[in-house]
Amino acid sequence: MSDPRRFRLCLIVAASAALAIPTLVSTTAGAAEKAQVTAVIGEQTKTVQAARSSQSNVARMDDQTGSMLAEYRQALAEYDTLKAYNDQLAVQVGSQQQEIDAINLQLGEIDTTAHQVLPMLTRMVATLEKFVSLDMPFLPEERTKRIKGLKDMMARADVSLSEKYRRIVEAYQIEMEYGRTLESYAGKVGDKTVDFLRAGRVSLLYQTLDGMETGYWDASAKKFVSDNSFREEIKAAIKVAKKQAAPDFVTVAVSSPMEAK
Repeated sequence: MSDPRRFRLCLIVAASAALAIPTLVSTTAGAAEKAQVTAVIGEQTKTVQAARSSQSNVARMDDQTGSMLAEYRQALAEYDTLKAYNDQLAVQVGSQQQEIDAINLQLGEIDTTAHQVLPMLTRMVATLEKFVSLDMPFLPEERTKRIKGLKDMMARADVSLSEKYRRIVEAYQIEMEYGRTLESYAGKVGDKTVDFLRAGRVSLLYQTLDGMETGYWDASAKKFVSDNSFREEIKAAIKVAKKQAAPDFVTVAVSSPMEAK
């Protein structure tokens, strides 16, 4: 028969063990659930963080897309502007090319014209020189110098064709003016100093400074002829020509007309 005290001790130990087992089981289960919850929370946190990161990426990509769209629209606007500008330039270039073609054509015509104009200008100078030599001998030095200047100019390559033409026409105009003006100037007849009176191209007269001799150019004789019969008239006419008297009718000697040859 066993010892009653030992039996009771075994029962106490067994009872204690029985009471300890539920507590251990409960503690182990709680730790497992806590670990599971912690893992779930961790995963959820990672998911939220990943969602936030994705949202940030989406927002950034949306901003980039908006910026690229704005740049694209700006590029389209600039393209339209540049295209319109280029189209306008193309029209202007076409117009300028037409002008260039026209100018080149004119330059070719100018070369041809120059070949024709130069001989004509040379003939004009020769004609003017001959005309002066056959005309009444008024202002001989001035007119001879003008003709010589024209002839020297025609030989110069640094004077343009237009300038040559202008100066020749100017010389013709000066000669034309002589035909409708009244002029008095100083000069010499032989060794006598005189006042000349030119009445257009109708008459060329002279009078000595002391008024003692008066004469006129005799076209048929090609010389000056003394004639004091109209001394006072010429004296008065010289004053009018020099603007020393009011304009008035003047009496001058006129050579007899000659038959043209």
